[in-house]
Amino acid sequence: MWEIQNVTQSAVDSLLTLLDLESIEVNIFRGGSPPAERQRVFGGQVAGQALVAAARTVEPETRVHSLHAYFLRPGDSRVPILYEVQRIRDGLSFTTRRVTAIQHGRAIFSLSASFQVPEDGFDHSAEMPEVPAPETLPNLQERWAQAAAETGDGRFEFDLPFDLRNCDWGPEDRQKALPPYQRIWLKATGSLPDDPVLHACVLTYASDMTLLDTALLPHGLGPIDDVFMASLDHAMWFHRPFRADEWLLYAQDSPSASGGRGFARGSVFTADGKLAVTVVQEGLVRPPR
Repeated sequence: MWEIQNVTQSAVDSLLTLLDLESIEVNIFRGGSPPAERQRVFGGQVAGQALVAAARTVEPETRVHSLHAYFLRPGDSRVPILYEVQRIRDGLSFTTRRVTAIQHGRAIFSLSASFQVPEDGFDHSAEMPEVPAPETLPNLQERWAQAAAETGDGRFEFDLPFDLRNCDWGPEDRQKALPPYQRIWLKATGSLPDDPVLHACVLTYASDMTLLDTALLPHGLGPIDDVFMASLDHAMWFHRPFRADEWLLYAQDSPSASGGRGFARGSVFTADGKLAVTVVQEGLVRPPR
């Protein structure tokens, strides 16, 4: 459905292909997973695809303003995922959809999304924190190059569809307790079509990449440590228009971790300082055994 114009942006092309679901029946869509060594499907992929399925059943002038999702079972990356959409409500201003992702005859993910016809109203926004400009910071691969070489970890060598630039810490800091927050600049590594719903789906995918990791910061553990992490639920509120192929600041904090679960919040700001999206997530965070 989305035209890919620049053949050189391979990682972004792959992401757009991943999100471009196949319609196989009324209210039923099918999505695949990228070839990867890991068997479990990335949570952001399922959330992004589910939002695409919901958006394919609403009027084009509406915009997603919130989503609430639960991760029920691990997804199997070896087989397609079916997305079944229920049309809960079609109102004059608001439209509600419920999406169930199914594999092997069982629900693995559930999402409720609400869409709104754009309208004017009161307007105020939280202030964006002061951070270094993204151009002054190393990207993810550059930041982790030395640590990845020392450990033989190849996860940071992949051609990612997002440029991620951390404002607060380096890999050498992750072996000690840090304050439970991090600020990350992010954007797609290539240009995207203008469809605002697509930009919401792309950011939904990206929002699951770093958020739960914030819960590890006070405990001296990092992405290359043997920690079991899995998303349990995920919620987003879309406040203002944005483009996912322009710099966005993802300010994240974790106010609590207990009972094998970590809780984290995120505020996404546009480069001119407007609050665009709010994200909340809880997930399993289990120490090495």
